[in-house]
Amino acid sequence: TWNVLLSFSGLVALIQLLFLPFFPESPPYLFLQKGNKDGCLKAMKQLWGEENYRTEFDDMMKEKAVTKGTKIMNVIEVLKEPSVRPQLTTMLLLLLSLQLCGLSATANLHESIIPYVALGVAVCELISIIFCSSIIDRFGRRRLLWGGYLLMALVLVLLETSLLLSDQFLWMRYCNVILIFLFIIAYGIGP
Repeated sequence: TWNVLLSFSGLVALIQLLFLPFFPESPPYLFLQKGNKDGCLKAMKQLWGEENYRTEFDDMMKEKAVTKGTKIMNVIEVLKEPSVRPQLTTMLLLLLSLQLCGLSATANLHESIIPYVALGVAVCELISIIFCSSIIDRFGRRRLLWGGYLLMALVLVLLETSLLLSDQFLWMRYCNVILIFLFIIAYGIGP
């Protein structure tokens, strides 16, 4: 019943993907990153109603004034910054916990290969974090969510097919590993 359990996460991703167009873009992203005040106000009205968004908008105005001269850091600068080490440590612990979830065991591989697959999963997570952090300002969260969920849904369909065929074709087990890597990269870039 692994295939049913694996398909369930694809169903949840598909439901989220279907409802995503009905939500506005993040107001702080629109205002602070893009400088789109009208779009920000429209998104805030949609999220909080006519009366409740003024306090949030005033806070964003203060934040924009405070961060006006602040430079946006790249990945290397963030890694060197001591003030963000607690957040980076927390993120690292979360990523390491993903290693214990058993995703590598679904590939139907020999036990001696699974540690290498786990290492590959960690490398894929690192790649997705670096890639996402370098392109999120350029494309915005909404596009990355759309792309991530679409890619995750496609990979899960292919993984389900590959898992069903892995008993008939031994080489399909390696396709399972590649698809698991792609799923993790899609997850890291999108959701």
